[in-house]
Amino acid sequence: MKWTVLSLAALIGLLLLLAAALDAGYLQGPIVRLVALRAGRDIHVDGALRIHLLAFEPRLTAEHVSIGNPSWTSPGLTAEIGKLTLVLAIPGSGRASGIQRLQLESATLHLLRDSAALANWQRTDPRKGAGHGLPLIRSLSLPDVHVLLDDQLRHLKFDGRVSAQDDQEKPEQPLHIAGAGQLNGRSATIELTADPLASASRDKPYRFAFDERSSGAHVSGSGTLLQPFDLSVLDMTFDATGADLKDLYYLTGTRFIDTGHFEFSGKLARRGQHSQYSDLAVRFGDSDVHGSASIEMSGGRSTIDANLNSQLLRMADVGLRAAGREPDPDSAQRLLLSVAEPDFGNWRRNKGRVNFRALRVDVGPVPLRGLDAELAMDYGVVAVSSLTADVLGGKLVAHLKVDARTDSPLAAFDLNVADAELGLLPHKESGPAPLEGPLSIRLALTGRGKSIHLIAAGADGTLTAMLPHGTIRASLAELTGVDLRGLGLLLAKSKQEDEVRCGAANFQARDGTLTAQNLIVDTDPVLISGQGVVNLGTESLDLKLQGHPKGLRFLRLRSPLLVRGTLAHPKFGIDAHESSFVLVDRGRSSDVDCAALLGAPESSAARP
Repeated sequence: MKWTVLSLAALIGLLLLLAAALDAGYLQGPIVRLVALRAGRDIHVDGALRIHLLAFEPRLTAEHVSIGNPSWTSPGLTAEIGKLTLVLAIPGSGRASGIQRLQLESATLHLLRDSAALANWQRTDPRKGAGHGLPLIRSLSLPDVHVLLDDQLRHLKFDGRVSAQDDQEKPEQPLHIAGAGQLNGRSATIELTADPLASASRDKPYRFAFDERSSGAHVSGSGTLLQPFDLSVLDMTFDATGADLKDLYYLTGTRFIDTGHFEFSGKLARRGQHSQYSDLAVRFGDSDVHGSASIEMSGGRSTIDANLNSQLLRMADVGLRAAGREPDPDSAQRLLLSVAEPDFGNWRRNKGRVNFRALRVDVGPVPLRGLDAELAMDYGVVAVSSLTADVLGGKLVAHLKVDARTDSPLAAFDLNVADAELGLLPHKESGPAPLEGPLSIRLALTGRGKSIHLIAAGADGTLTAMLPHGTIRASLAELTGVDLRGLGLLLAKSKQEDEVRCGAANFQARDGTLTAQNLIVDTDPVLISGQGVVNLGTESLDLKLQGHPKGLRFLRLRSPLLVRGTLAHPKFGIDAHESSFVLVDRGRSSDVDCAALLGAPESSAARP
């Protein structure tokens, strides 16, 4: 027993002598090397270092401190600090151990996280386990810290000044953090308030609220960290508004599409590498989307599972024009096919599925009802195995596959429309539509490009349309041949209709040019034929329609009807160079074989 007491006394004496030596400035170099070894980082103190252990609150003060990156990230510096003050809390008297106060002056933080979720602010290598969280800090002072953040996982880059401060004299006051600088290339401000650090505990959630603004976008929210200083386990709600949904990239690092003014809200529950989004709701223009999504991160890659719904989705609410960012909104050369390029790099990092349902989708003047689609992603390959919808009383079925594993994505598109009623297309005049009947369409295209427009501009494939029967306004049918009867019907605003016996069109696409192989509409009084091309690169039209009467016509101008202009702005006229005037046209055209025409639209037997 005596020897035990003597040994314990000797140990205490040795510790007191060691503490006294440190207070006197001895052994500081070995202490710094020991801390660096334990931290797994290079740590250098190029200025004064003072350590006071013989106190109720041990204190460390160091000047001109540099802290290097850990071994699991690229070489470099995590922090450069002009003056660091660290006050430790000794357990006892109702206090838990931890950091009583941390103060950084004239500091620059170089924060880095790669796409594999390896960060230089992590205490231990995350590939070897979760490790321990950050210690509790009871008081914090970071006046005007220069922060350089490069977060490749969240796609965030920040270069600005951040200040964090609490009131030592009033420990019940909340923590306040404010920052301003360039976030993803745009000016941004960030404010965060949180529970007082003095009351933080491992046994209760830690509440916070935030407010971020950049490029006309505003994001705010509130939530709780289930454990203080552990951002991997949190619950929060958020609200966002702005002029263009795409601007959220400058605050969140997530890429969205261009829209007009938007409102976006939802909830997030994060548990380590798993994030669950619920009650998602976004409105832009007259459109809405709502639903839920889960994201599982692993090695810098994501697995996504989402279910989205919409009451109304208008294509006019999407794109540069909706956002008011079209270079020349009044230009007649405006393209109908989108030139927007998705983030293919993000596609290559993700896999999963997205289910989307909409009661109505407006594509130009044509509404799609009851749309149902399932999208599958597999690290750069995106496929819509089946998209179905009701269109003009008929049925639409489409399939799409995009292979974006290379810098020249390959797309294959297949669309079928069965029995769409042409009479349901919007038209200005009252009464019957100019053309009625059940139309069926088959479109099959393949092409390469980074946008819908570029894919179409070099696409190969076919476009086929069939009209087995219907009606056409008599004045429209006659005017394809420009005769006296047609002019009379037009001037009289006649709604008289003629029967369409059958119609068919077949286009062959090669290098983005659709060439008419066969274009026939057979009506009772007139046989209409056509030829020409549609250039999908320039979206220009160059088509000719010629009416061939089946009966006697007087004062007829034999001139093709020209369809020129663009897909967005078609123009109609006559071809003066191929025109001839006859007093009497005996009209010797005859009925086509509709069975042969509808069975084989490219058959030469079907030509007039």
